Amino acid sequence: MTSPSPTRLPAAALSRDEGAEFLLPLPGSPRLLAGIRRDTRIALAGWRLPQEIADDALLVVSELISNAVLHALPPAALKVARRRTATGGVLGVEVTDGGPAAVRSACIPASPDEHGRGLAIVRALSTDHGTRTEQDGSVTWWAELSVPWGE
Repeated sequence: MTSPSPTRLPAAALSRDEGAEFLLPLPGSPRLLAGIRRDTRIALAGWRLPQEIADDALLVVSELISNAVLHALPPAALKVARRRTATGGVLGVEVTDGGPAAVRSACIPASPDEHGRGLAIVRALSTDHGTRTEQDGSVTWWAELSVPWGE
């Protein structure tokens, strides 16, 4: 099974002068997340971000989508948006899931070599981050990275 492709963006949405975003549903299996990472990499390249920022953003995406699939209830979705701000630009990453899944968390090995560093990585790479809990119990984990905007 392959992952869905990012929402097709109009050509103007890929220009340096306008914001753009895409939304992808996340698969229920960690093995299928590679396709989401690939599609995100393609979208970031289309937005012509500096490679270092694109690499950091991809790592933030990877950590947040992995946490959603491993530790939360479905459904889950990834949203990545690039927008202009008063001081330049922001790349926003949001992963919304169905809320905590204690049963799944208990099944994950507690090895600090393999798990437990994801949110520390998100904190280190983002300019701001946090969570929102909605009335329906869904949770959105978000992070923002500063990005340059066109001259």
